[in-house]
Amino acid sequence: MAENVLTLIAAPAACAAIKSAVESATQAMAELGARIEWTSWLAETIACDIGFGELSPDLADAACRAAIARDAPQMPIDLVAQPVLARKKSLLVADMEATVIANEMLDELAELRGLRAQISAITARAMNGEIDFAAALRERVALLKDLPETALAEVAGRIRIDRGARALVATMKAYGAYAALVSGGFRVFADPIRDRLGFDLAVANDLVVADGKLAGAVREPILAREAKLATLTALAAERRVPLAATLAVGDGANDLPMLEAAGLGIAYHAKPVVAAHARFRIDHGDLTALLYAQGYRREEFVGD
Repeated sequence: MAENVLTLIAAPAACAAIKSAVESATQAMAELGARIEWTSWLAETIACDIGFGELSPDLADAACRAAIARDAPQMPIDLVAQPVLARKKSLLVADMEATVIANEMLDELAELRGLRAQISAITARAMNGEIDFAAALRERVALLKDLPETALAEVAGRIRIDRGARALVATMKAYGAYAALVSGGFRVFADPIRDRLGFDLAVANDLVVADGKLAGAVREPILAREAKLATLTALAAERRVPLAATLAVGDGANDLPMLEAAGLGIAYHAKPVVAAHARFRIDHGDLTALLYAQGYRREEFVGD
């Protein structure tokens, strides 16, 4: 049995190129002395597994990325190289904004005040780790003081669920996993998304509202990077799931600690600092890529 597996996942624009990418990856690993044991298509023209041994996943990842960049330049193909053991995960912890949903909800609220550009710039710096997350959150929320509470429902109508989110949660739960949504954003948005997508738990910050208006404050303590990590480890302990059997996904700097701690921590369409530090990345595909990375076949997907 192969010790490791490399999964190649094509975005729609790369479906025609993935078979040649599989050949390039197989050859690149073989040239480094890998024992190629099998190839299995999880979804025709979309995702393929290559089982291999006698080569580390890190070296396989680097060699295959270089080979594909040479043989199929500019093709949007994601790679995940990892051990086969405990590949399917029992606990999912997912960031919300710019991960499970496409929006940054503070930016949506800011648009109602004509402050989208100003607040989006602060958001981008915080998500790239350039400024403290909690301080940036307080600063942005303060700019929204006195916005009517009705604005929360108004912008909630703009929420766009990211492609593949429903299938990711439903499929993992169908096979026995527990799913938690952990956000540095706000409970007023996280709780409905939890219910809509079937997450078991949502953890988020609370906006302070007084007299029907936003008070310009967040209830302390603010949930930030260490709280996300703490949620992952606490849920793993409570459910007696080893960290090797956990999956975390996020895009921002406040997600990095939980991505580094999880057995499979995936930087999803991530900010540059996160993409540079995360062991695993999905740069091109949608959230179903996380299912393929765990070895799920397309016909096993639920709720897509």
